[in-house]
Amino acid sequence: MTSSNLAVLYSFRRCPYAMRARLAIANSNIALELREVVLRDKPQQLIDISPKATVPVLQLPDNTVIDESLDIMHWALEQNDSDNWFYSLSEEQKTLSQKLIANNDGDFKVYLDRYKYADRYPEHTQEFYRQQAEIFLVLLEQQLQQNGYLICNRITLADMAILPFIRQFAFADKAWFDQSPYPYIQAWLAEFIESDLFNQIMVKYSAWQFGDQVTLFPVSS
Repeated sequence: MTSSNLAVLYSFRRCPYAMRARLAIANSNIALELREVVLRDKPQQLIDISPKATVPVLQLPDNTVIDESLDIMHWALEQNDSDNWFYSLSEEQKTLSQKLIANNDGDFKVYLDRYKYADRYPEHTQEFYRQQAEIFLVLLEQQLQQNGYLICNRITLADMAILPFIRQFAFADKAWFDQSPYPYIQAWLAEFIESDLFNQIMVKYSAWQFGDQVTLFPVSS
């Protein structure tokens, strides 16, 4: 069953793109229907509204479809940015935010994937891919040392858009990460993983099937 007055979010719990969409939605306290997707068996309803069939995908009650994670984050913050993640930032801070996120979603994501799955990319060693990813880590470490968070002295959109990917990087080789020369990133990530918001968006759900009862999101932490 579905509720026509609720937006519907197709998501996959461990996907960093879907995680950051859920972070913004939960922080903005927007009630919607969550449909957990199994990536190897995507529901036809998802494919019908977004042929590229990647998560996250948000379908609004008027059938508008938003299928880019950053666009979903901005949509959520447009509804309610009570914690001032983005719209209260200065133009200079917004520009820095966009630059860092673009760097994350560009070169860093490329090398993150190769670092995690180095056996699929035998052109270089896993260490090589990690070193290329570290170019971005050095930049983040400098920002965190200067500000406490990436943009200023509090969490903003950039932190929440990037942290799910840093989590993925860290757990690719946790022993290496724990002894790496990035103490500010380590502390920043640990705070994130221990936060109520992170734990709220990482609740496990069964894969959605047509006819299931509505799963409301977010749930109370």
